[in-house]
Amino acid sequence: MAIAVTTALLIVFLTYVALCALFYFGQDLFFFRPERLPQWFAYQYPFPFAEINFEMDDGGSVNALHFRVPNSKGVVFYIKGNSRSIKGWGKFAKDFVGKGYDFFILDYRGFGKSKGRRSEQILHDDLEEVYNWLKAEYGSEKKIVLYGRSLGSGLAARLASRHRPQSLILDCPYYSFLYHISRYGFLLPVRWLLRYPIRTDLYIREVRCPVRILHGSRDRLIPYRQSEMLLALAPERIMLYPIQGAGHNNLPDFEQYHDLLYELLHAEEITVVARRA
Repeated sequence: MAIAVTTALLIVFLTYVALCALFYFGQDLFFFRPERLPQWFAYQYPFPFAEINFEMDDGGSVNALHFRVPNSKGVVFYIKGNSRSIKGWGKFAKDFVGKGYDFFILDYRGFGKSKGRRSEQILHDDLEEVYNWLKAEYGSEKKIVLYGRSLGSGLAARLASRHRPQSLILDCPYYSFLYHISRYGFLLPVRWLLRYPIRTDLYIREVRCPVRILHGSRDRLIPYRQSEMLLALAPERIMLYPIQGAGHNNLPDFEQYHDLLYELLHAEEITVVARRA
């Protein structure tokens, strides 16, 4: 009897260790769903754009698209979610160029034409490098609006905490990736195993520019409650806008989203007009 119990406990222990190992080594497969593109692939969009490649010091490279409009008010640096490539994400340029802003988007390493080893620190370093390029390109970071979508929301918050962009817009953000994943992997020591904790909750406390959050009220992937938790961390600097009836992937389908986006991107102009009136 004792041998049977010991054997059963050993099996349970080894199974648990195997699950921990699977989680630790399989994170890139679990959390990232890239679409890879050949280097010769030609992007096609109905708006003027340039394809840019950034060669990083460690040998990796980041592929990006830069959409421009005449007399732009600045640039929206769009930090995307965890799936596909900028081949598909480039379609969102229309939501911003139509509002008078240039639009810049890149692929993380392992996505699209971007190449090289990926880790959370490498993601941050790549974004830092590109942000500094944009700052030089536009002459001032006050011309840069950081827009973080889903997975990219935590990355954008960290970037904003280290700089002073015009503003930070978060689209369906998580309180932290650690918190979000812990909701599903609560049986595992996620805090010790997770290689992408992306602590939005810590970064957002250090952000000094205005923070605006857009979140679908019916988001089942990253519940609206997580944006409410972020709001509570710095209510004097953060504003939260629920998109009524929206889920996680369909905010642009709602007119309310576009109305809010216009207001956020033209906040200073609207304020000036209101004062004159």
